[in-house]
Amino acid sequence: MENTQNNKALARMKELIPILNEASKAYYAQDREIMSNFEYDRLYDELTELEASTGITLAGSPTVTVGYEAVDALPKEAHEKPMLSLAKTKSREELADWLGEHEGLLSWKLDGLTIVLTYENGTLSKAVTRGNGEIGEVITANAKTFVNLPQKIPYQGKLILRGEAVITYSVFEKINAEIPEAEAKYKNPRNLCSGSVRQLSSRITAERQVSFYAFSFVVAQGEEVDFNNDREKQFLFLKQQGFDVVEYVRVNRNTIGDQIEAFAQKIVDYDIPSDGLVLTLCDLEYAASLGLTAKFPRDSIAFKWADETAQTTLREIEWSPSRTGLINPVAIFDPVELEGTSVSRASVHNISILRQLKLGIGDQITVYKANMIIPQIADNLTGSDTLQIPDTCPACGGQTVEDSGTLICKNPLCPAKMIKSYTLFVSRDAMNVDGLSEMTLEKLLGMGLLKEFADLYHLAEHREKITALEGFGEKSFDNLMESIDRSRNTTLPRLIYALGIDGIGSANAKLLSRHFHYDLKALMAADTESLSEIDKIGPILAGNIAAYFADAGNCERLERLLAELTIEEAPEEVTTDSEVAGKVFVITGSVAHFSNRKELQELIEQQGGKVTGSVTSKTDYLINNDITSTSGKNKKAKELGVPIIDEETILSLLKIDI
Repeated sequence: MENTQNNKALARMKELIPILNEASKAYYAQDREIMSNFEYDRLYDELTELEASTGITLAGSPTVTVGYEAVDALPKEAHEKPMLSLAKTKSREELADWLGEHEGLLSWKLDGLTIVLTYENGTLSKAVTRGNGEIGEVITANAKTFVNLPQKIPYQGKLILRGEAVITYSVFEKINAEIPEAEAKYKNPRNLCSGSVRQLSSRITAERQVSFYAFSFVVAQGEEVDFNNDREKQFLFLKQQGFDVVEYVRVNRNTIGDQIEAFAQKIVDYDIPSDGLVLTLCDLEYAASLGLTAKFPRDSIAFKWADETAQTTLREIEWSPSRTGLINPVAIFDPVELEGTSVSRASVHNISILRQLKLGIGDQITVYKANMIIPQIADNLTGSDTLQIPDTCPACGGQTVEDSGTLICKNPLCPAKMIKSYTLFVSRDAMNVDGLSEMTLEKLLGMGLLKEFADLYHLAEHREKITALEGFGEKSFDNLMESIDRSRNTTLPRLIYALGIDGIGSANAKLLSRHFHYDLKALMAADTESLSEIDKIGPILAGNIAAYFADAGNCERLERLLAELTIEEAPEEVTTDSEVAGKVFVITGSVAHFSNRKELQELIEQQGGKVTGSVTSKTDYLINNDITSTSGKNKKAKELGVPIIDEETILSLLKIDI
């Protein structure tokens, strides 16, 4: 009954806000009256009473004034937990098999910008974009202008949730209709939303009418909330707080097929951009017990619609040199509309695929967007097989050679190699230097100011030359120097990734650092055989690593680079002989001796223990200062015979006196 009343109140509030705002705009900005003062006051008072009774104040409410903010740059912040992508399938049968005998929630996979929201004491305190999954941009002021986002909520503890910021098709079309120039119109709602959410002025964000739909409850701290081990209860809780939740249905193996078809029928005229569906397990404890892979959580999977294809004419193959020396073929064709956007180019990846497709200029080809995102060639209907492979590099004119189905530029000083290498070096997951675009790097390389990575830290010596560049004044130069100086303090994984060793991405850089106990010299001295024994490295990557450090020139340049950097000390080694080593813990409730549960978790893991999110038969201890609590975790622990211990006991096991 309470939920029904709450929903009715929210619906009424959403009716009142635009009516009152339109009346206010007409009266104050347009010198006209569309309702009497008596009627306005009556509706205003009704809205005030509804806000007081529900504890919810929606964005745009005339009862609050949101001051617009402008910033010079969006600050960046690391997420408490990495935001992983989802495993994907296009098979309805595979989706049903994945679900098995469990129940799940099937919902839209919205196509916008993922946002993490934090509320404290009932008020929105922080909003951060997904970014690269580990580091996002803080857009709190902008989020406060989202048209349907609660500014205040009833829950008074700390609440963290995730959702999607979107611009509806109707709003997108309205914005585009006001732009007379065809070339200036926005391409699709997702790109418009991404740019709108990340504006430096929240006034612009407000004008774009961005909406927010919650799709994941993360954590609630301070006030215990029992979801009875059911994910749907989390969604209902978020609804009670005033959030619009992504549309979903509860499914099992027998009903999922019909529900997918229902979504497929609805997407034809659905106003909110979506690129598929998401299936998530309802059983919270079972879902948590599955854990995650290096890339995906195991409790959810995405369903992608079958790819839309289009026929077009191949006009050109553009050969694009990369930092590794590979020259990648890119197909240029007559523009076609795919998934709502115009597409005119697609990577062909390598010569092997190019030859398999038997391409020739003028051929009729079919193209599609893999996962509705990445343009690809599906088939060649002509198959003329007349394309010529270039024998010189388009960037430097150096000789090219074919090797294992790839085209390679042999010139070690090829400008394209250097530009791509520097672009990687300054990227967010590497040295994280803001203010150095590929275009700027190209200019600096062309001026001879960068011959190796260490030169980056001597750019301050060239102030006069750099500030003379078009669009690069004193302020830009000073900001760049500050960013470069900040990058001097870094970690070994970032440095290894920044070096650009072929095949070594951010994840492998972390893996190598841990394996060699954060000892760079040990890594440099390792041979191919020992490297190939490392899990997930293998003989090819091992050969790339060994070859890189066997090159005297690379080592000399690295030594000069290290002279400019301060590498953070290695994390302390995990203790394996403590009383918690090998034990599995779950922490719930509030903690007294730590600022949060994360601190306690780190101490347990430091001594070889493991902390998970839910109580299962594999749990050794549940830590809860309120041992008599009737919370779901305490109930589950008692059912399974898992000991419930308080903070004092775990501190004793850790041999820590506080």
